[in-house]
Amino acid sequence: MRDGTTLAISGGGSKAGFGANSSTCNLAMNGFAGVVDYDPAELVLTVRPGTPLSEIQTLVASQAQMLAFEPFDHGPIYGRAVGAATIGGVVAAGVAGSQRVSSGGARDHLLGFRAVSGAGEAFVAGAKVIKNVTGFDLPKLAAGSWGRLFAMTELTLKVLPSPLVTATRLIEGLSMAQALKAMAMAMGSQAEIAAAAHLPGHRPGERGLTAFRLQGFGPSVSARCAMLEALLGAMGRVETPGDDEAAGLWSDLRTLAPVGSDRTLWRINVAPSAAQAVVSALRPLGAEWMLDWAGGLIWLGFDGDPNAVRDAAALGGGHATLIRASDEVRAAVPTFHPAAPGVAALEERVRRAFDPKGVFETGRF
Repeated sequence: MRDGTTLAISGGGSKAGFGANSSTCNLAMNGFAGVVDYDPAELVLTVRPGTPLSEIQTLVASQAQMLAFEPFDHGPIYGRAVGAATIGGVVAAGVAGSQRVSSGGARDHLLGFRAVSGAGEAFVAGAKVIKNVTGFDLPKLAAGSWGRLFAMTELTLKVLPSPLVTATRLIEGLSMAQALKAMAMAMGSQAEIAAAAHLPGHRPGERGLTAFRLQGFGPSVSARCAMLEALLGAMGRVETPGDDEAAGLWSDLRTLAPVGSDRTLWRINVAPSAAQAVVSALRPLGAEWMLDWAGGLIWLGFDGDPNAVRDAAALGGGHATLIRASDEVRAAVPTFHPAAPGVAALEERVRRAFDPKGVFETGRF
C-alpha cells in the first residue's frame, strides 16, 4: 500500500493461531465466496476463496465426488468450532489429510487460479482443464504460500469420484519399529493402501493402533483387504473395526486429540525410514507423538526446547513446523524450519517478484 501498511490475508480464521500474532491490517477474503462453475462430468470445480470448505465438501458429495487430498478444518486444533475453514485458506496453507500419501496434496489438485499480486496486478495462472502444461506451474507455488505472495480471488480444483466402499484394518500393540515396517510393507504391496497411520496410545487404557484404509469397488476392496491380512498376519492379528471406531480413529488424525489439546504442537516432515530416530530423540524428553502418511508425518506434542525438535528433525533429514504454541513461544520461535541459505535466497527472490514492496510481509512467520 502507498502508506506502507502491510496486509494480512485471512479467510475464516480457523488457522489464526498459526504463526506469531500480527497487528497489521486484515484483508478478509470472506466476501469472495461462492461457486463459479462446477462440471461434475469433467471433474472440475471453480470457486472463490472465501467459500466455506464444508459447503464445497457437501456440494461435491452430492455428485458422489470428493476433494481427494482430504482437506480438513484446523479449528479443533486451536480449540475452535468446526466450520470456519475456507477453501482459500485450505489451499494457501497446503492442507492435506491422511490420504495425501496416496492421492497427493492440495498442490496436486489445484489446476489454476486468479489472484492479485502485492504490486496490485491481477493475473491468471494455470487453467480450467486437467491437462495443462503451458507456462510456469504457479499453482504449485500458490499451495502452501500462506498468503505471502498474492491474494487469490478464484481457484479451480480437480475433484474425483468418491469411493463406493471404504474399509479400515487395524493391528494392535505394534512397537514403532514394527508399525513402520508394517506400513512400509503395506504401501509397497499391491493392496493399494489409501492411508496408513500409527497411534501409539500414550495414556492408560489407550490402545496402540496401526491403521490402514482401503477404498474402491466392493469386490476389489474385499480382495485387497484379504491380501493385506495375509501380508501382515505374521505381525499380529489384523482386526476389522466397527464403523464408529474407524471413523473416530481417522478423525483423531485430523483433530490431533491423541497428542493433547494443551501442548505445544509440532509437525515434522521426514522420510518414513527416519521417523524412529526423530521420535527416539524426543520421546525421553516427554514428547507425545503419532504418525501419519505411513510414517512420513510426525505430529508431536512437546513443551520443551524448540531447538531440540528442530535438531532432531534436521538429523533425520526433515523439517519441523511450529503449529500451535503460546503467544510468547510463537513470537520467539520461527514458525517454519530455517531454510538452507540457497533456498532462503530463492524464496526471497520469489516473494519480491510477486510482492516487490512487501505488502504481504506481516511478520507473522
